[in-house]
Amino acid sequence: MSRRSKAIKRQILPDPLYKDLVVAKFINCMMSSGKKSTSESIFYTALDIIEQKEKGKKGNETFRQAIENVKPVLEVKSRRIGGANVQVPLEIRVDRKEALAIRWIIAFSRKRSGKSMAIRLADELIAASKNEGSSIKKKEDMHKMAEANKAFAHFRF
Repeated sequence: MSRRSKAIKRQILPDPLYKDLVVAKFINCMMSSGKKSTSESIFYTALDIIEQKEKGKKGNETFRQAIENVKPVLEVKSRRIGGANVQVPLEIRVDRKEALAIRWIIAFSRKRSGKSMAIRLADELIAASKNEGSSIKKKEDMHKMAEANKAFAHFRF
């Protein structure tokens, strides 16, 4: 981070199909080696798979619900106090909540076993929208750690 001035936050364009910024951020985060068209096709295929598996639900709504369910509220940051490192629980900013949720869903869908990335992503999104799956477990583990270290909450910076 620059010492002189605050870093300028770049505005990204919404995705072409849903006109949604969160979808655009998700696609950009999923992209590897600059292959945006590949990550777009994987994402849109995953939403089509969700619509086929979850009859009566739109893929975009399931995606939104999954992101909302995975967003964490608290996190712990390590802080050195009196020669000891303590985990201090902190509330998370709104943009970081969204970034963490996106990152976790992508990471755990890549770790899943399945045929294609679109199928694995669709399965992870469906599980997250139902409050199940690895990304929800990660959120709950983070909350448990923050709850366990509540005694150090007065060391907030």
